[in-house]
Amino acid sequence: MIGTETLDRVIGADVIDADGNKIGTASEVFLDDQSGAPEWVTVKTGMFGTKESFVPIRDADLTGDGLRVPVSKSAVKDAPRIDSDGHLSPAEETELYRHYNMTENAVATETPVVAETAAPVATETATPAGHDTSGPNTDDAMTLSEERLRVGTRNEGERKARLRKYVVTENVSETVPVTHEEVRVSREPITEANAGKAMDGPAISEEEHEVTLTSTTPVVEKEAVPVERVRLEKDTVTENVQVDESLRKEQVETEGIDKNR
Repeated sequence: MIGTETLDRVIGADVIDADGNKIGTASEVFLDDQSGAPEWVTVKTGMFGTKESFVPIRDADLTGDGLRVPVSKSAVKDAPRIDSDGHLSPAEETELYRHYNMTENAVATETPVVAETAAPVATETATPAGHDTSGPNTDDAMTLSEERLRVGTRNEGERKARLRKYVVTENVSETVPVTHEEVRVSREPITEANAGKAMDGPAISEEEHEVTLTSTTPVVEKEAVPVERVRLEKDTVTENVQVDESLRKEQVETEGIDKNR
């Protein structure tokens, strides 16, 4: 027997059918309006748990394997598609009872719940005191609230900026003029002006003359010369960022009021 004190163990448990087959995972428990006892549990089924079916929990048991329900897996699979929107209507509950072959007496015991819950509503509306249908008695006013947007800034932490020096190599070309000496043979005839030098020495002999030839070649020297100084400086930049957010607020609508008054 499942009681309200064990609901925390029901939600999220594996649901096992009468033959020991896993049906799915328990999602929500629906209580009887009159007795407050657990009456139905929604079970997520399918490969990805995207389908929810209502399963009777009145005669279910909690075991080490999970929640064992007295119905078959195929019956749950073919159960009527009903949205779990927070409350079952009498017609929806009757449809579920009939699908699971539950006795008409069970249907009859559920049906008065609607009648009994409907009667006090008429009585309450005739009472001068205000009544909050979702909670206890209140005064004659309703409080409306709304969300306000408060936007600020926060420090997202530090970002590091670094200045690093490294060495690269590049080729530089310059044109440098160089010189060299070449030799050529110069001949001149014997004249009275050079006859003395020409006849100075033996008439016939062997002789050798040589000259030294010079040349220049490029010479490269490198020196390190400072050219500029580099540092990191910080500037603060302000820009506008648009923030979009959805805000909720409560509004009121009226029924049974003469709008001409």
